[in-house]
Amino acid sequence: MSNRAVTKETTHQVNLTSNRIRKGLSNYWTLSILVLIIAIFGVIEPRFLSRSNWLSTTTYMTETMLLGISETFVIITAGIDLSVGAIEGLAGVVAALVILKTLAFGTTLSLIFGVVFGLVVGMLVGLVNGLVITKMKITPFITTLGTMGVATGLTFIFSGGTDVVGLPASLNVIGNLVVASWFNFTVIITMIVLALAGIWLSKTRFGQYTYAIGSNAEASRRAGIRVDNHLIKVYMLSGLIASLSGILLLTRFATASPLTGANSELNAIAAVVIGGASLFGGRGTMFGTLVGAGIISVLVTGLVIVNVQPYWQVVAIGVIIILAVWFDQLNHRPS
Repeated sequence: MSNRAVTKETTHQVNLTSNRIRKGLSNYWTLSILVLIIAIFGVIEPRFLSRSNWLSTTTYMTETMLLGISETFVIITAGIDLSVGAIEGLAGVVAALVILKTLAFGTTLSLIFGVVFGLVVGMLVGLVNGLVITKMKITPFITTLGTMGVATGLTFIFSGGTDVVGLPASLNVIGNLVVASWFNFTVIITMIVLALAGIWLSKTRFGQYTYAIGSNAEASRRAGIRVDNHLIKVYMLSGLIASLSGILLLTRFATASPLTGANSELNAIAAVVIGGASLFGGRGTMFGTLVGAGIISVLVTGLVIVNVQPYWQVVAIGVIIILAVWFDQLNHRPS
């Protein structure tokens, strides 16, 4: 082997090692911030570290986490999905209406019908997003902004602009079930989805293609990856997970509000960015999104428990997003 080849291989290995170190540092600093925020609120208000607040915080976190998982897949491909919050609301309303319409078949079957229809609706909106982006060549931002409006409008049309009520009491029992005194049922479902998404993203060909397309779509196409088909699958997956979030919210409150999901996509995008994903694609992890969602959720519930006006929550999250992106740019400068 020539000296030039050896040097090239050595440089490649050094770059790989450097990237791993940077990735580890990125995860480390966000996790450190999460621990620091928890410690600060714990000192200011000891009740923050109570079991009841743990339940409240983790349960609140499920929405941001699930929508964050949706966004993680999309953002890694260098896209964005502004419709996840609207899909969440639409899926909840559709599921609730289907449950009410099928109660004659029994509570169990009606719940199954509701869940299935809700999930299908989410996937269909995701399919529309994927087709418009890949076939009509409209940017993800504009496409999902449009479908966000369509989904929101349909939610109000289907619900008549009012909450859908009268659902079986068993739905509320399921959604508020606490396991082992520390975990809400919806939290357990969310963690299962997170684990599966993490494995799918990091250990399968689907995940490899997702990263490859985000890094360089044209090179991926030349390498034989069916980029358009893969992007359609990614947006359908995003819609599916967003609709699951809407259904889990339905089980918690036994009511479907047409306002569900309003602006939730912003927290989800923030969680992904705070977690170290690049808005330019090619980088991001489910663990990072978990930590990002944790930071946002702890911040929100912490500010509430210390009696800070809710408007400051938005300010704080905005500042954290800016700092996260700035730090990420510093940490990922080309070698």
